[in-house]
Amino acid sequence: MSFQNKVIWITGASSGIGEGLAYAFAEQGASLILSSRKKEALEKVKSNCPGDTKVLILPLDVSDFESIQPTVDKALEHFPKIDILVNNAGISQRDLIENTDFEVDRKIMDVNYLGTVGLTKALLPQFIENRSGQIVVMSSVMGKFGAPYRSGYAASKHALQGYFDSLRAEIDKYNIKVTILCPGYVHTQVTINALKGDGSHNNVMAEATRNGLTPAQFATKALRIIASRKEEALIGGKEIYAVYVKRFFPSFFSSQVKKIKVK
Repeated sequence: MSFQNKVIWITGASSGIGEGLAYAFAEQGASLILSSRKKEALEKVKSNCPGDTKVLILPLDVSDFESIQPTVDKALEHFPKIDILVNNAGISQRDLIENTDFEVDRKIMDVNYLGTVGLTKALLPQFIENRSGQIVVMSSVMGKFGAPYRSGYAASKHALQGYFDSLRAEIDKYNIKVTILCPGYVHTQVTINALKGDGSHNNVMAEATRNGLTPAQFATKALRIIASRKEEALIGGKEIYAVYVKRFFPSFFSSQVKKIKVK
């Protein structure tokens, strides 16, 4: 697949993985819809794209469910046909279950899972009408297993995996593809912005995250996978092998994950 002249909507596009994907798609001639809660940051991303890139900025908080349909309506007024939706908006977590307020669990699910479902469902009729399109979902290696200090985050990513596996089976008859990407460590602000048990930000850059792929490196790999319309892919370093250890050596994996210490 060529991305030339394709219209691609990216959520969580103001920084990190979303920003990296925006530049990578723009370099290949795509038109972009960029969404996040931060309009000024989106404007900066737009200004960093090649000058001839068609970019529509649509601020959106995916957890504000009432705002989703009006935002989709605006997108379709500007670009009557959207080719690819990249559901990238998300938030992480760093705390023990016993120390985490229920409101934090709910916020993570609202952003990572329900917001993604809400936007996808609102745009789905357009894909079905056109009998084409691709829905890209940003899961995580945490969508494949759970680990200490990540309970709500892992739960939200597991939910995405189950929902979009189901959706893939249902909409294949319309020639609509679903691609689930499972990143490992990527050098972004994800651990800094992660929520602690009381809802405050973690404000710490994890060493593993600092040493992860750059957003540009991730985007290069991701675009190849999206272009091939692959159903699912792990993207990262050695950490992605934990998924296979969990699958083939579950008892050993369990013994090791219990030893994880995070401060």
